[in-house]
Amino acid sequence: MRGAVPPGKVDEMMSSFVPGLELSRNFYAQVVRPMVAEVPHSAALIGAGSEVLAFDTERSTDHDWGPRVVLFVAPETARQLRASVTAGLPATFGGYPTAFGADHGVEVTGASAWLKERLGFDPLGQFGALDWLATPWQRLAEVTRGEVFHDGLHVLEPARSALRWYPDDLWRYVLACQWTRLARQEAFPGRCGEVGDDLGSAVLTASLARDLMRLTLLMRRRYPPYGKWLGSAFARLPGTAEIGQALSGALAADGWRERQRHLGYAYERVAQMHNRLGLSRPLETTTRGFHRRPLEVIDGGRFADALSQAIADPWVRALPPVGSVDQFGDSTDLLTCPGRCRAVTRAVLEGR
Repeated sequence: MRGAVPPGKVDEMMSSFVPGLELSRNFYAQVVRPMVAEVPHSAALIGAGSEVLAFDTERSTDHDWGPRVVLFVAPETARQLRASVTAGLPATFGGYPTAFGADHGVEVTGASAWLKERLGFDPLGQFGALDWLATPWQRLAEVTRGEVFHDGLHVLEPARSALRWYPDDLWRYVLACQWTRLARQEAFPGRCGEVGDDLGSAVLTASLARDLMRLTLLMRRRYPPYGKWLGSAFARLPGTAEIGQALSGALAADGWRERQRHLGYAYERVAQMHNRLGLSRPLETTTRGFHRRPLEVIDGGRFADALSQAIADPWVRALPPVGSVDQFGDSTDLLTCPGRCRAVTRAVLEGR
């Protein structure tokens, strides 16, 4: 386990905070690379950690944080190099310890083994739709974000390039499934409000706001991170300030009619984004009534249908409208275990 920093050290570290990506880049250049200069290798800061997605702050330094490098070498040299690197590391770098409990900040491994452990498959080989859909967005972000410091083995850039974003038909499918999630619940905040269930209305509004944020990120070709960083990732997207203000208004609103008004504004802006993508035929972007009830919806099913009709691959078009593992699974203990993700996704998609 990577351990906690002693409490007395935290304030000192926070006063001189350097983002983890910058710290690790310097750590590789000044410490790690001279140690392995004669060994063919690739090196990066990828994988777990808020610093990989550039969400780390001073607060991050209180545990599991410090100079880190994932060092990729030929599998047959990994054990010996791991021992020599461990023995040669300084105790600290840039004022931060290079050891985290029983581990240290340099992970020495083979590329294919590391990628398969993180993703459940090796993107340097052949992979297909099931591999894409069984891989959580957080894991895809962890491999494609961060930074490659050196790619002497010519493995990291090809792997990251292959995973940069979904093939177009799978993108349409995932977007269609996200619109379907909205369609299933968009009338419910108002219906709850009508029967006096204001708490239920507020909870459903929060759920719809989360789905809209994830949909917007997916439209902008960004893998939505897990819950802690979802709002931060959404806020960093250019051109989404109005949607964010509308969602904030919906969450802060007093009463279902006010929530519906703010959600409707957000729906219309996201619908306009959909049309600009050109992934389906253009659709009307204004909200409309829900049957004869005093409820306003965007009718997300229209967008899901249009996207599905634009899918060229018959196998993808025939998939059930459940999407990727993030869209039908909401358990941390599922999404952090590639084997479980693959087993569950296979059962859900092939049990159609």
